[in-house]
Amino acid sequence: MYSAKDVAELRRITGAGMMDCKKALTETNGDMEQAQKWLREKGISAAAKKADRIAAEGVVGSYIHLGGKIGVLVEVNCETDFVAKSPAFNNLVKDIAMQIAAAKPTYVKVEEVDPAALEEEKEILRNQARNEGKPENIIDKMVEGRVKKYYAEICLLEQPFVKDSSKTVKQMINDAILTIGEKIDVRRFVRFEMGEGLEKRQDNLAEEVAKQMAGN
Repeated sequence: MYSAKDVAELRRITGAGMMDCKKALTETNGDMEQAQKWLREKGISAAAKKADRIAAEGVVGSYIHLGGKIGVLVEVNCETDFVAKSPAFNNLVKDIAMQIAAAKPTYVKVEEVDPAALEEEKEILRNQARNEGKPENIIDKMVEGRVKKYYAEICLLEQPFVKDSSKTVKQMINDAILTIGEKIDVRRFVRFEMGEGLEKRQDNLAEEVAKQMAGN
């Protein structure tokens, strides 16, 4: 359908990330022109042009779930203090903090995933495919697809946005970049859940937060 050379060329033309370029080429059956259009429509190309800018301003946002059961702190950066104080940016930060509370990511982005943990996950997925009786010649392709699902579970930017599951958190942020006009970068976060790691009755607090976000 498309080659690694096509991905590299699309990256050169648009400045978009490798995963976004692969997605664009997959969605457009390898058509380079349509892939560029797809990236523009998603706001990814425009966001990529701002990627090399310095984003040293911003805020540390917080979200405490009702009753103090879940707490999140997240640092989101932008380029100017003016934007950092704007309602649009602060609403974005709140949405990101609530996303973290609801979806429990481990990392901000794919590049942060621990290589050893990723290899361990791949080996588990390979063994799962073998146990399902899948032939060896398609196992690696299956693992590649399942790794994408793995990323969508553990990486904040790859997760479906809780308020609108038709887009990822990355796409939601790219939409905000187009509106706000500055580079926006989620730098780091920490999430606390009351009683996490202790033996006790398990309440699905993350699901509760997700329902609250969906109702907003």
